[in-house]
Amino acid sequence: MQSRKAELYARDLSEARWVKSSKSSGPYRPDCVEVAELGDGSVAVRDSNNKDMPPLRFTASEWAAFRDGVRDGEFG
Repeated sequence: MQSRKAELYARDLSEARWVKSSKSSGPYRPDCVEVAELGDGSVAVRDSNNKDMPPLRFTASEWAAFRDGVRDGEFG
């Protein structure tokens, strides 16, 4: 797993296609989250209000676990 994470963090994201979360828009939601697919299910996540901060990167299994937890209400 460590080598996979190192590989994800070594990737150049200058050409990444960032997509803003539909839950991060509107006048009463100043927090903006953007996600970029990195291939094979891996993703990068960043704060669009602070693009100088490095994005977090998740393997496919980490992202699936997070996504499923959100859907199941584990973080609410």
